[in-house]
Amino acid sequence: MGYCDWPIMLARRTIAPGPAPIYSVPIMAQSDHNIQEQELRALEVRVEELIRACVHLKDENKTLRAQAEQLSNERDRLVENHATARSRVEAMVDKLKTLEADP
Repeated sequence: MGYCDWPIMLARRTIAPGPAPIYSVPIMAQSDHNIQEQELRALEVRVEELIRACVHLKDENKTLRAQAEQLSNERDRLVENHATARSRVEAMVDKLKTLEADP
């Protein structure tokens, strides 16, 4: 018999007549059970939301890492192009200086 069945067992029991009605314990137990079920459902929903957020963040992190890698590669390429252009310009300036120096 599972946890969910105990309020039904209490309701089926015969209790000797007394000041408290028979249904007072099972109704309270059922009420507590309903509250626990609602709390569990709310917790389940929250856990599912957290799982979705975690998956979303993992995907976003993966995308951002790929973008960072791409930008780093582009930066390296631009630095290399800049160095090449600088050396060409310096070579042209040197040529111009030698042409001016030679009469």
